Amino acid sequence: MKQVLQNLRDGETVIADVPVPSPYPGTALVRTSASLVSAGTERMLVEFAERSLLSKARSRPDLVRQALDKARREGLLTTLEASFNRLDQPMPLGYSSAGTIVSVGEGLQGFRAGQRVACSGGGYAVHAEYALIPQNLLTPIPDKVDFESAAFTTLGAIALHGFRLAVPQIGERIAVIGLGLLGLLSMNIARAAGCQALGIDRDPKRVDLAVELGFQAELRERAVEAAQSFTRGQGCDAVLICADTPSADPVELAGIIARDRARLVAVGNVGLNLPRKIFFDKELSLINSRSYGPGRYDPIYEEAGIDYPIGYVRWTEGRNFEAFVDLIASGQVDVLPMITHRFPIDQAQQAYKLITGKLPEPFLGVLLTYGEAKHNDLAAVGIKPEPGKPAAATSGTAQTCRLGVLGAGNFATTVLLPSLRKIPNLELVGIASASGVSASHAFKRFGFRYAAGKESSLLEDPQINTIAVLTPHHLHAQQVLKALENGKHVFCEKPLAIDQEQLHEIATALEKPHSPLLMVGFNRRFAPLSQRLLEFLDGRAEPLLAHYRINAGYLPLNHWLHDPQIGGGRIIGEACHFIDFLTFMVGNPPLSVTALALPDNGRYREDNVVINLSFSDGSIGIVSYLANGDRRLPKERVEVFTGGKVAILDNFRSLEMISKGHRTVVRSRLRQDKGHNGEWLAFSKAIIAGSPPPIPYDHLLGVTQATFSTVQSIRSHETVLIPLPKASLLREG
Repeated sequence: MKQVLQNLRDGETVIADVPVPSPYPGTALVRTSASLVSAGTERMLVEFAERSLLSKARSRPDLVRQALDKARREGLLTTLEASFNRLDQPMPLGYSSAGTIVSVGEGLQGFRAGQRVACSGGGYAVHAEYALIPQNLLTPIPDKVDFESAAFTTLGAIALHGFRLAVPQIGERIAVIGLGLLGLLSMNIARAAGCQALGIDRDPKRVDLAVELGFQAELRERAVEAAQSFTRGQGCDAVLICADTPSADPVELAGIIARDRARLVAVGNVGLNLPRKIFFDKELSLINSRSYGPGRYDPIYEEAGIDYPIGYVRWTEGRNFEAFVDLIASGQVDVLPMITHRFPIDQAQQAYKLITGKLPEPFLGVLLTYGEAKHNDLAAVGIKPEPGKPAAATSGTAQTCRLGVLGAGNFATTVLLPSLRKIPNLELVGIASASGVSASHAFKRFGFRYAAGKESSLLEDPQINTIAVLTPHHLHAQQVLKALENGKHVFCEKPLAIDQEQLHEIATALEKPHSPLLMVGFNRRFAPLSQRLLEFLDGRAEPLLAHYRINAGYLPLNHWLHDPQIGGGRIIGEACHFIDFLTFMVGNPPLSVTALALPDNGRYREDNVVINLSFSDGSIGIVSYLANGDRRLPKERVEVFTGGKVAILDNFRSLEMISKGHRTVVRSRLRQDKGHNGEWLAFSKAIIAGSPPPIPYDHLLGVTQATFSTVQSIRSHETVLIPLPKASLLREG
């Protein structure tokens, strides 16, 4: 399918061929008929992307500071690679569209295939022939409303929410500053609500259009006098500021034409340098409108599909969508006269040249239109997988590791896939992602044979003997099991599982005869400095004590990693790395855990924790996982004491080893190496040679079990014994 993407690195707007996505639970796959181009949000994004790197840096000094801090912590080369990889990610454009549902995911309620819908949301209602839309961002289209009109729904909801924030009363006089699409829609809504509206703009053509649509409108230079006449000298009851300018002039004008104690709402992106005297003298109220309404930027509402009770939140963003569509259906709002340009998606670049001023034409409503697209989850591929039964990958040896990758998110494209290109005897065959966009980008950038929108395309491909699971945490276990069932070796990025039942199912699958190899992305044990540390400790005659301190950094409470159903929480989802590292040094998984956490106090989520682990040889491991620090401090530090030896591993940049009064320091000045190359070298060699897994299964299962026991210990305030894997699995290592 075709989709409009923006490259933030070189500023190019492209129409890319990407796989058609597959609906996941709570979403619908919609075939797009029309989508609205935003002359505000999208124009700013495109203009930012077109700037030079220096200009980008000057406009975002906060990001420059973050990059400098990262360079100090992790090395210059590591930071440069990460920064360029992030800039190289394609950015989907669009947030308002309309079309027809083709298929629905499990659990989607109130919608069906064949239904006409308006679609909303950045990253969802994109400019593409097909789009995946969550439940609360879908709105049924009445029979009287055409697709082009329905494509305005998102922008209409923005105008409607701004209007509601002004708390208008019937008969009030409202001024609208800025007569672009947002301003004209606000004028329509004010009229439909029984209010009188005065429009103000600097552009004579927009003023003339407002007059043609039956509104009272005036140029900026005559706005004060017009407002006096319009309100009979009393001042406006409310002012909706819909302009798009960094200047504070619209806000100052709003204060001048407002009545005493009036309500001002900043709906557009305007400068907010408030003139104190005007606002003080009239005791004015100013509120910034936040997009479509309650629910916006709340992942529980927008992504999980959980609605707010109507008795407590009357006008959510979803109910604003419905209300605006109803206004169109009733004839109270007519958006068709606002459409000035229509471009087929093949000519989308022309639309962006228009809104960024490269085409010297006046414009208002700019639509992209779509022909009949065809289903093809292997769009833009080099070859298609040959039909046939999955080939067992575990008998004997393989000449190459033929890889299929599930997931193409930030970690995959900025960390892991760049490392895989350096691994010998590894072929990149196929890559799949839920959206299709990231898979298509990775397919082209890293040289895969094809990209897909369905995981089954890879799992059932006989060309592939190895699957890498790089998807969100809650999908790991089920995809590992499917891959093993299809005879594929599996690399699973941590965590292996997020609950006890998932872990049990995986352990049972590994007990089967001739099971393919399983590897978990515990990369730190494969780092060069980690291997050097293990050599230093080799032959120790005493138990060791190791302290692993992690300055993990704060995550907002609504971050997906905190969600127990998706991320599993930070202990299961990330602290597993550090428990594994201690397991690696000791040589066996821990036997018991005692964990204590600082009070969350409404800010944290069990992520300021001290984890004390005991091992069978008497060793003790301590993990201090902390979210309450400062990111300028390097993230990780390990200190090990045993038998007259001391080792300090500092953020995988330096290793200090002290023994018998002699001190040795090994440094990596320009680059941080956490072992991503090393883990794949070891895994691919094991596949090709038919040798045992690089990480023993009792480590993989024991470490994962230890994270569950850690959470149990935190909540029970008790020491918890960690169940060991079955004896048959202990022998696998």
